[in-house]
Amino acid sequence: MRPLSHPPIEDLRPEAILHALSDPIRAAIFAKIMQAGCVEACSALSALGDRVIPKSSLSNHFKVLREAGLIRSERHGVEVRNHSRWAEVEARFPGLLSGIINAYASDAGSAPRAAEMARPA
Repeated sequence: MRPLSHPPIEDLRPEAILHALSDPIRAAIFAKIMQAGCVEACSALSALGDRVIPKSSLSNHFKVLREAGLIRSERHGVEVRNHSRWAEVEARFPGLLSGIINAYASDAGSAPRAAEMARPA
């Protein structure tokens, strides 16, 4: 099995983060990881609202989030646990993630604000 690669925080690019979160599905996945603190099974995020995301698409969404530096994925047996890198990214690009997540939240009306999601679970 190939090792999962994660970019060092100093190599993160704002355009990669913007690209990763420009897709509403990836933004929703990232928000759920933020709220949960850690998602133990990728399949736990396969249903967003009334939509079921195919496994191959879900894998690609996680790859884009990981390569942008937004999440850290760790293999534990057959499961992959995903953790948010919110604090690291926020330290490197202050306000970037908050602004994006708050924009999605204001569009959705009831989604949690960035300040609520930034608190550890």
